Amino acid sequence: MTQTFAVPAAEPTVAAAHFLARLTFETDVSDVHADLTARTPGLVVVDSRGAAAWAQGHLPGAVHLPTAEIAGRATGLVPAGSRVVTYCWGPGCNGATRAALEFARLGFAVKELIGGYEYWVREGLPVVTGTGLTRRPVDDLTAPRATTTCDC
Repeated sequence: MTQTFAVPAAEPTVAAAHFLARLTFETDVSDVHADLTARTPGLVVVDSRGAAAWAQGHLPGAVHLPTAEIAGRATGLVPAGSRVVTYCWGPGCNGATRAALEFARLGFAVKELIGGYEYWVREGLPVVTGTGLTRRPVDDLTAPRATTTCDC
C-alpha cells in the first residue's frame, strides 16, 4: 500500500479547481521579482510588518503599511484599481494573509506572497536596508545558486 495515496487523490477536475483556486490567492517571490523588475504597471507590493521589521529590510519598491493600519490608510497610499501583493515575515506568519483580507475588504485585487520576506531573502533577491540595497547569498535549499528562479 502506498502512504502517499492512502487517502485517494481528488478527481482530476476537482484537483484542477483546487490548484487554480490556490493560484488566484497566492503568488511566489520569483514572479513578484520578475514583475517588479519589469516595472509592471498597477502592481503595488505591501509590506505589512511593523516599523522595526521594515527597517531591518524590505523589498525594493514596497509600500510600508502595517496590517492594523490598512483599513484607515490604504486608500490614501494605494491607487484605486491597483493589484496588490501583501507580504510579511514568512511561511510561519499569517500577517500577509490578514493584510490581504483587509485589502480584499477594501475592494482591491490582491494576492499573498507565499514565503514572504524570508524566502525573498533566501532566494538571494535584493532588499533595502538602512545602508542601501543589499543581497544575501542564495540558500541552495530554496533556489539554484546560479539563478534566482527555479524555471518552474
